[in-house]
Amino acid sequence: MEPIGRKKLPHDGAPFQASSSEGETYFITICCVPRDVNQLAREEIWRGIDETLSFRESNGDLRCGLALAMPDHFHGLFGFPGEKHMRQVIAAMKSWMSGKYGIRWQRDFFDHRLRNPDSATEKAHYIRMNPVRAGLCKKPEDWPYQR
Repeated sequence: MEPIGRKKLPHDGAPFQASSSEGETYFITICCVPRDVNQLAREEIWRGIDETLSFRESNGDLRCGLALAMPDHFHGLFGFPGEKHMRQVIAAMKSWMSGKYGIRWQRDFFDHRLRNPDSATEKAHYIRMNPVRAGLCKKPEDWPYQR
């Protein structure tokens, strides 16, 4: 019997090739430690997140459909079309943000491969509504830490 606790899942990409040239899309969540401390929802930090996403997009390592920073975690809809695997791209982003801004990240990250457009739409709505549900803004479009 497996011990109860956190499972370490492989992050080496999809088990099969996607039928589209764009590749698979993943719903990603990256958490900070400790929880309940605002490390991400700040203007300077958001500029850094936007900078690292833009850099990785221009290198072809990442395709960003949506990104949103909450105070203590980060959500995104991403594709990984380049030669680097998801784990490498996310680790590089976390490492750069830690070094430049002192962000303290939780080990690993959470990912969910989106299998169809309806699932992607549902996750995008969930991400955009996150600051509304948390009482940080009244409407999703009012939240400044998203792209």
